[in-house]
Amino acid sequence: MIYPTRTAILATVIGMPVAFLVALLVPGRWYAALAWPAAVLLLTLVDALTGARPGSARARVTLPSSVGVGTEVPVTLDIAVDGNVQRAQLALQTNALLEAADVAPAWVALEGGRGRFHLPFRAVRRGTAQVERLWLRWPGTLGLSWKQQVFPLVASTAVLPDLSPVQERGARVFERHSLDGLMAQLQHGDGDDFDALVEFRAGMDRRSIDWKQSARHVKLHAKEMRTERNNQIVFAVDCGRQMSEPVAGLSRLDRVISAVLLTGWVALKLGDRVALHAFDSRPRVASGLVSGTAAFGALQRLAAQIDYSGDETNYVYALSSLAGQLTRRSMIILFTEFTDPTSAEFMLGAAARLLKTHLLLVVVLRDEELEAILDRAPASSDDVTRAVTAAALLRDRLTVLTRLRHLGAHVIESEYDRVPDRLVEGYAALKRRNLL
Repeated sequence: MIYPTRTAILATVIGMPVAFLVALLVPGRWYAALAWPAAVLLLTLVDALTGARPGSARARVTLPSSVGVGTEVPVTLDIAVDGNVQRAQLALQTNALLEAADVAPAWVALEGGRGRFHLPFRAVRRGTAQVERLWLRWPGTLGLSWKQQVFPLVASTAVLPDLSPVQERGARVFERHSLDGLMAQLQHGDGDDFDALVEFRAGMDRRSIDWKQSARHVKLHAKEMRTERNNQIVFAVDCGRQMSEPVAGLSRLDRVISAVLLTGWVALKLGDRVALHAFDSRPRVASGLVSGTAAFGALQRLAAQIDYSGDETNYVYALSSLAGQLTRRSMIILFTEFTDPTSAEFMLGAAARLLKTHLLLVVVLRDEELEAILDRAPASSDDVTRAVTAAALLRDRLTVLTRLRHLGAHVIESEYDRVPDRLVEGYAALKRRNLL
């Protein structure tokens, strides 16, 4: 495709007053007024027919095999144009899973008509991200014509749950908690599992004395305990409409999946068994219990299958189905979001039934948007109305969380960027208290 540039159009427009003035002052030689636009048109044609033409360009795009959601995607573009082209302008078309840092076409410099460029994109949703088309255009020698070529591209990458919290924070988690009894094999004296019978020493807890064995050995002996292993940890992830809404450019669902993977990795390292369940109006992903660090890959693949949904969450159906699959007391970590009192009542009823048998930890993200509206100084009557509405919603939210605590559930309300750390801390605290 060849078409005039803005320079050619402006040159034609600038010459129009001159053409009208010539036609007005010299009516007998009106055809002289056509000299200016004819000259611009001729130069534009010359510019279009010389130099590199459309069809002489080649392009190739390279993507990594997989990236984490919410991370930068390194899109590498190789361009080659036959001819002495010094610069070009390009734009990429992608599907909805990729977001460009700048939507305007980018100017790139070419050396000998060739160049390699790294374009900034960001993965905003899980799934298969695709680069579908490239528009490449370059100006002629005189700058009066654009020469454009469109390339249909077939390049894709798998957008998976972000593993950076696991890779970056995993080691720090063990460094932080190993001295506090989180790792059972390194810490004795806490827990419910019997480990060894030792002679009683000064400083030991007197409640650990085994009086029967002490009488038999005619010396004081104490039981040394260790933290219980092989606990069942079940991640119940709400993937309904509320969880699919974005928070700071990334959906709530993707935020909590990163926390699931980090905490799941820690639990597997500690010898616990882990299961993953996802639900909206009905259960969507239901896994069995897995153990050992080798099972983390399976947990990651299951987390990648959790899709975004526009359905309302059915707590009664989903949590009742989950409870029916569990044969022993488990720690259920529920990730959810609620806004209306009706859905909150259903969640409270389902949570009350779970708490009769299991330990329940509820994780929600703080609604920082409502808090910002409430803290902002009002400048108009509309701002006052919004602040009153936000205060009412936050009050209802606090009421629901308080009722959950009164039922016996443990609640974590976290900032969106601290969910993985807060969840690991909560899991470690409950494990040290041996509530299972």
